[in-house]
Amino acid sequence: MSSTYGEHLKLSIFGQSHAPAIGMTLDGIPAGLPVDLEALQAFLNRRAPGQNDYSTPRKEEDRPEFLSGVLNGFTCGAPLAAIIRNTNTRSGDYANLKDCPRPGHADYTAQVKYGGYQDTAGGGHFSGRLTAPLCIAGGLCKQWLEAKGIRVGAHIAAIAGIEDEAFDPRSPQLDDVAADFPVLKPEAGEKMREAVAEARMEQDSVGGIIECAVTGLPAGLGEPMFGGVEGRIAQIVYGIPAVKGVEFGMGFEAAKLRGSQNNDPFRMENGNVVTATNHCGGILGGITNGMPLLFRAAIKPTPSISQVQRSVSLSRGENQELIVKGRHDPCIVPRAVPVVEAAAAIAIFDLLLDSGWQK
Repeated sequence: MSSTYGEHLKLSIFGQSHAPAIGMTLDGIPAGLPVDLEALQAFLNRRAPGQNDYSTPRKEEDRPEFLSGVLNGFTCGAPLAAIIRNTNTRSGDYANLKDCPRPGHADYTAQVKYGGYQDTAGGGHFSGRLTAPLCIAGGLCKQWLEAKGIRVGAHIAAIAGIEDEAFDPRSPQLDDVAADFPVLKPEAGEKMREAVAEARMEQDSVGGIIECAVTGLPAGLGEPMFGGVEGRIAQIVYGIPAVKGVEFGMGFEAAKLRGSQNNDPFRMENGNVVTATNHCGGILGGITNGMPLLFRAAIKPTPSISQVQRSVSLSRGENQELIVKGRHDPCIVPRAVPVVEAAAAIAIFDLLLDSGWQK
């Protein structure tokens, strides 16, 4: 099923952008794991809309309501089920999209696949709004991973071509990521904000790149071929609307190197096998090698912009101009940072269940 992810845990996402609620179920989670609802809310707040000048003005509290799976602050072995109620919707802004699809959106492909029965309000179940329940699951997985000494963190690597400092591949500086605007270098973040503001003033949008790191991973997680760590992470990351590319380690840059440059030499360090460099991003043959896991996700510009765009009238079979209504981010990237972290945490937790999770 397209809305379900996982080999050992089973995550299902449900709801639509303007439905009464959106939510998730998470099955296969061991009993007895602590659930810190305050920390989870703080994580969800990083993704929530309407908090600053670079996000949509739509305001949603994004407070999860757990229906099952949590008892007295711990998982109880039953599937976790949680919802977030939608309280601030303007569905009338989307009334014409079944006939006149927005460029860059799934309106046309959804019309072809679902024959007009799809929910177009707010993008329906294609909306980035559905990343909120993904963050419920991922926020919980982050908590459980951290209890095992495994940390997941991300930052804005670039917006509109303006680049932040990259993570140190051997020792990612997760504690140095700014809290309010997730970059390593404040001066780069300020230039990015200016680029987003300029795009907003021009009724346009910009995209960017998010870099994510996972530290504390043991060697030996994952499988060769189709069960590789890259594939398991990429599958869920590509479930995030607007993600158009994923690369691990050096990624496409490795194609420019010789083998003598790209190979990561092994050495002993405090009794452990490590690599002198980390061009592979912590993965060899689909299996973790004990070094930090690093990947980057490319985020396209928000397709909903206020400029006049060219589209078609499907009912009349003719060209038509379109002005998109509604409330939209001029740049998705800052709010997508915790979403990428959530996706990575879910994938890593699922991989750990492969080898047997111990409380």
